Amino acid sequence: MAPAQSLRPGRRRVSTWRAPAALVALSLVPILAGSARLVELSGGPHLLPPRVNDPSPVPLVAHIVSVIVYAVLGALQFSAGLRRRRAGWHLASGRLLVLAGMVVALSALWLTLFYPRAEGGDLLFAFRLLAGSGMATSLVLGVLAIRRRDVARHRAWMTRAYALALGAGTQVFTLGIGETILGASDLSEALLQGAGWTINLAVAEWFIRRQPARRSANPVVKSR
Repeated sequence: MAPAQSLRPGRRRVSTWRAPAALVALSLVPILAGSARLVELSGGPHLLPPRVNDPSPVPLVAHIVSVIVYAVLGALQFSAGLRRRRAGWHLASGRLLVLAGMVVALSALWLTLFYPRAEGGDLLFAFRLLAGSGMATSLVLGVLAIRRRDVARHRAWMTRAYALALGAGTQVFTLGIGETILGASDLSEALLQGAGWTINLAVAEWFIRRQPARRSANPVVKSR
């Protein structure tokens, strides 16, 4: 039963789907771009600007597919109403998200280390290593927290991991606006892409700190 204060006359019920919808919208451009790249790799028409020859398409395909799954399914985790009504779904989808998230992070690191470097230079190379490593670390810490039944820390680390994964969505805006002002160069490319991850992490920290500090306020099904 909902708390008494949420049922007072005249009190407006806040939708729990605004955040998921906004997150899906933020990831829409990278999802569409990734889908277009998959069409190209499968032998379809070239829909995007040409890339440097890839050593192997397998890590790229794994990265794109896992990003799409992680972005869409992860957005649903931010619906408090869905988490309350479907606790079993939250647990099952959470396990899938950890797997997909680790594929996102590890494939991103593989692409950074072994694919030919394009724009951005050494600074962007370092930013990508930090983002991929930070996402993988956040996922591991999130899993360890929930095994200790520490819900607050679990949500915090999973939120940070999701924020890093959605860096490409914010980079659409930082690059689009920033390069108009700063021009295109390796330095501006690196700084503007780094700004995308930084903005997402800043928003994630703001979101984390405005949540009630609860260790086990919600029932948790212990993972086996």
